[in-house]
Amino acid sequence: SLSLPSSMHLIQVDSVQRWMEDLKLMTDCECMCILQSKPISIEKDEQNELILSSQYSTCDNLQLLLKRAWIISTELTRIAQKLEKNRWQRVHSMTVRVNCHVHSMINEYNTFTRNSSEEMHQLEKLLVDKCSEFTTFTERCLQTEDEEILTSMKSCVNETLTAVAQYFGQLIELVLTHEAQNLLRQIELSGSLYVMESAISGLFSLTQEGAHLCRIIAKEGGVVALFKICRQDCFRCLYPQTLRMLASICCVEEGMHQLEKVDGILCLADILTDNSHSEATHAEAAAVIAQITSPHLTFTQHLSSFLENMEEIVTALVKLCQEASSGEVFLLASAALANITFFDTMACEILLQLNAMKILLAACSDKHIVDTPYSRDQVVTILANMSVLDQCASEIIQGNGVQLLMEMLFEKSSSGNPAEVAACERVQQKAAVTLARLSRDPEVADAAVKLSCIPRLIKLCRSPTERNNSDSVLVACLAALRRLAVMSPDGLEDSDFQQLVKPRLVDSFLLCTNMEESFV
Repeated sequence: SLSLPSSMHLIQVDSVQRWMEDLKLMTDCECMCILQSKPISIEKDEQNELILSSQYSTCDNLQLLLKRAWIISTELTRIAQKLEKNRWQRVHSMTVRVNCHVHSMINEYNTFTRNSSEEMHQLEKLLVDKCSEFTTFTERCLQTEDEEILTSMKSCVNETLTAVAQYFGQLIELVLTHEAQNLLRQIELSGSLYVMESAISGLFSLTQEGAHLCRIIAKEGGVVALFKICRQDCFRCLYPQTLRMLASICCVEEGMHQLEKVDGILCLADILTDNSHSEATHAEAAAVIAQITSPHLTFTQHLSSFLENMEEIVTALVKLCQEASSGEVFLLASAALANITFFDTMACEILLQLNAMKILLAACSDKHIVDTPYSRDQVVTILANMSVLDQCASEIIQGNGVQLLMEMLFEKSSSGNPAEVAACERVQQKAAVTLARLSRDPEVADAAVKLSCIPRLIKLCRSPTERNNSDSVLVACLAALRRLAVMSPDGLEDSDFQQLVKPRLVDSFLLCTNMEESFV
């Protein structure tokens, strides 16, 4: 029998599950098309039994609403495409379907929300009326074949489609804001741990839907409410979930501004330096630090309060790396440290004083702690950023760091997963960068030559498959090779010297990238 790779099997299961979930919404809609959206029963209680959402919790209802919204959004996009091609029959049938989905979505939402606003009811009415108008328009287009009439009607249909999309977007925005407000109200007003935990869980599921929802939650005071929890000892058992939630919201600018306003960094520093907290709490606090110091964010400049607390945060993170009981805890703590080394050069000096190099190198020899390319990526990022300091060379030698860097030049993905492959490339590239920087020191260069780093760097330059065709790995390896060649000219054959060291770096780079063709 044919055995599928596990990743392919997962994809198949996921798509089938997705189809099964969407199918209920689709068939529910088709039933409504046949019934022309007429209720089966006048009695409200009986009608409620027919609604999908009555069997679910608030969190499930929100997921159902988001799925329904996703289907409507997809259908509206497809209607616009069919309209462009004048496929009137398809346009009409899809318009009827959207009309039914909109009715279903509004009915479902109104069964599980108790206090929707007048503004929401008005928007619902506007959307329903515009959908009916849309269906009437497209039906009229089916009844004529006159090209001139169809052309003039097409602009009306387009305008109506735009209006439907606009009202729909506004309604979803209002609904999600309303739900975020409800959940935040539960967090702020309830003294019950169970209710608060449930509300935090509901909010967290919303943040997983994307940055837009994180912005809504931040705008509605989510960061303020969550830090209020983190400042009360009686809610200690909720700290890990609350901090995880904060890490999600702080991926958007609004979240960061709120964090700054409530002096969130000081709170995080207090949590990290308080030894009475659990490792899980410390790890989640490290995750928030990793998020707010991410070099990919463009809005970290205002984190002035971070610099004030940096020394104690860095100290606590190094301690967390040293005492980590699992690979996940080490990954979060080291990711935070790696980002901080980009954020401010003073961090590297603090790390040096804290003996961090030795701690990180020791952790790398423990396969239970540094167990993935992602963790090695964090470690080698810290080493690369620290290697600009002259004192690092002796630390690397003492901790057997050159051997580790050599091993990192062989980093290969075992799963073929694209994210893991990218992490392996980053490990190779940063290992080469670190070697190039540290080889200013003759002792490091000598150790690298003895460990056969030069032949490995040559192979990475000459064999595209060894570096997964990565240009950034190639540039870093050429730079490291040139630095080692200066320190140890005898380690290279003449052809390698003539092609990889003697020319301008850009010429060697072009030569190596063109080698891909000769291997085919």
